Amino acid sequence: MHAPPDILLKIAIIAGSGILAQWLAWRLRWPSIVLMMGAGLILGPLWGLATGEPFLDPQALFGEYLRPMVALAVAVILFEGGLTLNFRDLRESGGPVWRMIALGFPLTWAAITVAAHYILGLDWDLSALTGAILTVTGPTVVLPLLRQAKLPSSVSSVLKWEGIVVDPMGALAAVFVYEALRRADMGASWLDAGLAIVMGAAIGAVIGLVAGYGLSLAFKRGLVPENMKAPLTLAAVVGCYAASDMVLPESGLVAVTVFGVVFANARLASIEEMRRFKEGFAALLVASVFVALAASLTPESLLLLDWRAALFILVLMLVVRPLIVPATLAGSTLKWPGIAFVSAVAPRGVVAAATAGHLAGLLVESGREDAAVVTPLIFATVFATVFGYGFLLGPLAKFLGLIKHTRDRLLIVGANPWTLGLADALKAMEVPFTIADTNWRRLRKARLAGHDTYHGEVLSETAEYRLEPGQFATLLAATANEAYNALVCVDHAPELGRSHVYQLSAQDPAAEGQGEDDPKAIAFTARGRTLLARGRNYEAVSADWWRGWRFRATKITEEYTVTDALASLSEGAEPVLELRSDGRIALLGPARKPQGGPGSVLLSFGPPAKDADAPS
Repeated sequence: MHAPPDILLKIAIIAGSGILAQWLAWRLRWPSIVLMMGAGLILGPLWGLATGEPFLDPQALFGEYLRPMVALAVAVILFEGGLTLNFRDLRESGGPVWRMIALGFPLTWAAITVAAHYILGLDWDLSALTGAILTVTGPTVVLPLLRQAKLPSSVSSVLKWEGIVVDPMGALAAVFVYEALRRADMGASWLDAGLAIVMGAAIGAVIGLVAGYGLSLAFKRGLVPENMKAPLTLAAVVGCYAASDMVLPESGLVAVTVFGVVFANARLASIEEMRRFKEGFAALLVASVFVALAASLTPESLLLLDWRAALFILVLMLVVRPLIVPATLAGSTLKWPGIAFVSAVAPRGVVAAATAGHLAGLLVESGREDAAVVTPLIFATVFATVFGYGFLLGPLAKFLGLIKHTRDRLLIVGANPWTLGLADALKAMEVPFTIADTNWRRLRKARLAGHDTYHGEVLSETAEYRLEPGQFATLLAATANEAYNALVCVDHAPELGRSHVYQLSAQDPAAEGQGEDDPKAIAFTARGRTLLARGRNYEAVSADWWRGWRFRATKITEEYTVTDALASLSEGAEPVLELRSDGRIALLGPARKPQGGPGSVLLSFGPPAKDADAPS
């Protein structure tokens, strides 16, 4: 055999394969955790089964540093979970979410604990640890599935907030169980272990509270420059975890979670920028850690999974969740189709896998050989639940009547005669959309026409949960204020992707010094993509509307191609939008031409068509 690559190359392979897995997940619209763990399994135990020696052996590669690296990754993940927990948003989500937290969480923990004991034959303590880890349904796997399903907000908000809140709760519960096991093995009584757990939680909470409050206060008073806020926050998270763990082992996870919650509710103006920086760093860190965790599994540990593990996962998916959710949400404001859907969806994700890899590994190192099955069991559960629920989600939502449209949804910001005309044309094409404006009077015509409307500021915190940007595939900002349109596009670009936020052109380039390429104009990096041709600004399309120009939809067939449709347009008319045969929508403009193809529909804006015989 060839000599194995050196340590630097293997580190590069770990990081590169993790990022590649995330990119493939984005392209395939799969949850990234599945491909990340798949890469680790291929490079680790599966390679070992095929060749007799794994390509990656993180334990041999990093030695005693592997466990602290995994611990820091879990800390960053839990901080991220705490950072998403904004109590103002949670209060607006209604009673079902609180029921899932107050009743659903302990009932699920108890049910999984019983199932693990009687099906897998685990001792009660390990069963309780497994149950705590598997209560989590993290947003990293739930939110991508919800975006694909395009569910009503009443249903998606319950699943979203359950994942956000239960994520840190489940991890902390697992930490408490681990600490009890560790102290019991040291000869302490369960009472002493319980008191130590409470003390550890209190110490961690105080350290996290002080760190979060102190850093947020420094930010509010301008003691930290903007370019240093994000890296300082990351350093503070690592320091908070290390300081708390020095005072009491494993209390650091409590500390960083509380740190994140305090930060999320401190009303910091720069919170979004820090979240984006953290997401970029966390993407690399989490990718590397999950490849390493999966590669750390041995062929022997995989062979510990037998028919009982498969039965346990089936009971988890088909018995535990479907029984507990209806009992928890019965009599709530959520209707029965929504309850049935929530009962059938609970994918496990990042926190479950990372927490299992960390805590179960510590137990095995301390001499609990029966804990070796926990990590592969959790990994198998993550695979099964993500794939199972991923394939079930769409058909189940359609069967329950929760999905009204399978096509992409468009968010139109700004109600004016031109966008209202666009809305009428989209409704005729059966393209789902929402038109938003801060002025109730401007929305009057849209409401009378039966269009879906949102009255409020799309940049507000309220819009984050009432408008739910995640349900939209594309955004068009078309108000009379060019700078506001640019701000809306920039704000929504991280959620929708910069290739899916559009606005009308800037000032007429025919006017000297006012074109989009003028250095005094809004830079292209600070605005959305241009709809229509350059120079077709708000004033231009509004003037054409009042001159009698209208929208026209043309169906593309094998006989009547997109070339024919473009040739049939009147002089000056322009294609605006293409509805493709698969339900996706594409807004058109400079260098973006319609693809065409049978079954697609081309929407144009212009004077009356010169070809009256063209299909429409």
